[in-house]
Amino acid sequence: MKWLALFLMFVFTLAQPALAEVRDPQSHFFMAKMGDFKEELAIAREEGKQGVLIMFEMEDCPFCSRMKGTVLNQSEVQDWYRKHFLIYAMDVKGGTDMTDFQGNATTEKAFALANRARATPTFLFFDLEGNPVTRFTGATQTIEEFMLLGRYVVEGIYKTQPFNVYKKASKP
Repeated sequence: MKWLALFLMFVFTLAQPALAEVRDPQSHFFMAKMGDFKEELAIAREEGKQGVLIMFEMEDCPFCSRMKGTVLNQSEVQDWYRKHFLIYAMDVKGGTDMTDFQGNATTEKAFALANRARATPTFLFFDLEGNPVTRFTGATQTIEEFMLLGRYVVEGIYKTQPFNVYKKASKP
């Protein structure tokens, strides 16, 4: 019986797809903010990024924690998103002073309100001019959905159709 259990465990392990490396999202997904998003845009342009992604979050948000613990901690997600975007986390209740994309002084909370980030998490993609181009509110259901969201922005599909239409058309 013990041999059967070991054999089944071995077969089960072989049948599993290779799992991506799990890494801390704070150090491998998000980047440290300088507090000046006008300057962050200049850096994004210099580095050849497609834009800036901000995850608006709130302390004790269960959906934010779920995203960090199941999607944003995956190395494949981290590497792909960092290749295409500068990525920052922002507290929707934060009082930290900052400069917005137009060079105006504000706070994290005021910036979140100005960008209608009321529910958390809200993922807001900005183009290289600082214009919001895509918003996704809530946690994605899967890693694949989050990757699809990134491709939707990078490939410019947001210019011609809503994400839910693109997502439905992308299902096998």
